[in-house]
Amino acid sequence: MKKIKNLVIGGIENKVVNLILITVIVLTVAFQVAYYFQNRMLEEVSAETNAKQEESLTTFTSGVMADVVEQSMSKTTRLEAMMADELFHNLAVRVDMMGEYAQKIFNEPDTHQRLEYAGPDPARNGEVVAQLILAEGVDEAAIADKIGLAANMSDMMISLFGASAQTNSCFIALPEGAFLVVDDRSASKFSESGNPVLYDCRTRPWYVQAVEKKSLIFTDVEVDAFTGDIGIVCAMPIYVGDELVAVVGSDLFLTSMNESIQASEENGTFRCVINSSGHVVFSPRKEGAFKVVESSNASDLRMNANAELASYITDAMNGNTDMRVVNLVDGPYYMIAYPMESVGWTMIEGCSQAMADMPSQMLRENYQKIQDEAAATYLGKIRIYNRAMGAEMIFLTILALAAAIILGKRIVRPLNLITKKIANLSETNLEFTMEDAFKTDDEIEVLAESFAKLSHRTVEYVAEVRRVTAEKERIGTELHMANQIQESMLPSIFPAFPERSEFDIYATMDPAREVGGDFYDFFLIDKDHLCMVIADVSGKGVPAALFMMISKIIIQSFAMQGNGAGDTLTKTNDALCSNNRMEMFVTVWLGILEISTGKITAANAGHEYPAIKTGDKFELLRDKHGLVIGGMSGIRYKEYELQVKPGDKLFLYTDGVAEATRNRNELFGTNRMLEALNRDPEAAPDRLLRSVRHAVDTFVGNDEQFDDLTMMCFEYKGTPEE
Repeated sequence: MKKIKNLVIGGIENKVVNLILITVIVLTVAFQVAYYFQNRMLEEVSAETNAKQEESLTTFTSGVMADVVEQSMSKTTRLEAMMADELFHNLAVRVDMMGEYAQKIFNEPDTHQRLEYAGPDPARNGEVVAQLILAEGVDEAAIADKIGLAANMSDMMISLFGASAQTNSCFIALPEGAFLVVDDRSASKFSESGNPVLYDCRTRPWYVQAVEKKSLIFTDVEVDAFTGDIGIVCAMPIYVGDELVAVVGSDLFLTSMNESIQASEENGTFRCVINSSGHVVFSPRKEGAFKVVESSNASDLRMNANAELASYITDAMNGNTDMRVVNLVDGPYYMIAYPMESVGWTMIEGCSQAMADMPSQMLRENYQKIQDEAAATYLGKIRIYNRAMGAEMIFLTILALAAAIILGKRIVRPLNLITKKIANLSETNLEFTMEDAFKTDDEIEVLAESFAKLSHRTVEYVAEVRRVTAEKERIGTELHMANQIQESMLPSIFPAFPERSEFDIYATMDPAREVGGDFYDFFLIDKDHLCMVIADVSGKGVPAALFMMISKIIIQSFAMQGNGAGDTLTKTNDALCSNNRMEMFVTVWLGILEISTGKITAANAGHEYPAIKTGDKFELLRDKHGLVIGGMSGIRYKEYELQVKPGDKLFLYTDGVAEATRNRNELFGTNRMLEALNRDPEAAPDRLLRSVRHAVDTFVGNDEQFDDLTMMCFEYKGTPEE
């Protein structure tokens, strides 16, 4: 140890200074090394976390948007197609009814009067009347007898014209050139000079096509000869033997459909209608494959040069309506189609993929922008921080070990905490929040704030994605509206016939899904006949519900024409089998009560055995079964009779009652059903149905309802004298 003046070399103070200096240098070097590796780790963790977040965000948003587009397009297109197809189906039903009546008139001309007829009268414009229009050169006197026979159709055509607001006219055309038409536009049958318009029905497309095919036909879109409006005509020929005696028909205005289609092109979406020949008949597009062209120049889209488009149109017209991406001239489009089976048309909706993917692309771009901004901010702060570190190293050397320790703790510890917290981020916990340990009043705090802002914005964008997901909930609400529409088609006001004391009836239907395939119906055919129907469509959900509505309308239509129970089911079966591409079927029990006598004429098309109470308790009535409706055409259904007395009851149900299941293997069965009915067999029909439903719910417990559950109970009280 040497002492030079006041400086001690080699002494304790020197060693402490040297130790401090060495410690500071070692700590500084160690800190720099640790900082380097921690910084690298932080960058890697940050990059890996950002990549995972972007991948998760991209996958999630793309999937959500594709689902939203498909659900939205499917719903709107299906509803538009269903509404249009319902109009065309009802039009065919009206023409078929007219055809049956006309066939009867011309087959039995001697049993019908020759009624008066008249030509158009402009003074009766706005009044629904039958008007006779002749082709040029026709001798009215020579065919007056046949025109008078055809005039028997006038009252029926007037009634059918008033049945639908969309109906343009109802008519019967004779091959001799006479045209008897019912509408409310008498003035349109006169020219501007006031002379009657001559009209040769035999040259019209509907007449030519009906005669050529010898069956009911739908024309393509036509321009009405009198009003100039566009519409579609349904017509069928009437033969006596091999001789054509008349053509009956009716037509609809399609102006509202055309306006709806024209208004559909918005924000990259559009709808169009393709006819059975593959021609575009309605479309808002002015250029390209979906442009409307005059029928004589129109091309079949199934033969389009765009093979991808031609393949999709072919599949869509054959019933394959799943959503696909089709490349058109202006880019790829999501496309979905739904058929209008009554006329063989198809409605197609397209949505630009670029427009549909725009929200996802904007999210990705904004997310990348935030990442780039955060990275730039981070790198800029790091450079500033590195310069500060050089100055701090000199300052640490001067301040010695204490300052080095303080600065070391101040710098290294917050970085370790930040790194650890970032490493703990996950897909379910994306937010990095500030803590007191990060508030160091230097670049570490700036870095932590940058990460906090980045993660907060990420959470906000994820919340936006969740908002988009909530749109799917709206679609669920629309499906609920479909359930309400279905329920509104079934009789739901009880007592159903408060003015009739001879009987009481009550029914319920609880679908297993939003919409179901079960249905019931009861209605008075006339003052002395009540028709009761209960049915179960194969399958579940929306397809079964659509088939159910069609079946209900057809059954009611034939029953109201005065057909017996067996004939009603026979005609219904033939109608459904004629175009049952989905191969769906329906089980039906139908009974017609003669109210004055208590006699029930019934027929069973593969439905459950009814339960009947004719004494003290309910018992199963093992009636005759026929094949299910829609299974095979040409089946004739046999009837049987029941005689009920005052106090007798009839309980009808679908298989959802007997096949209610608990623990996945035990059925409720008909024995338990009869037990529930016989607990109080004298109860009113509504109480009996509540009793059975309570028994089913108690049996099933918390298990999910597997099938639609529909019940109907009828009680015969007798005539007032009885």
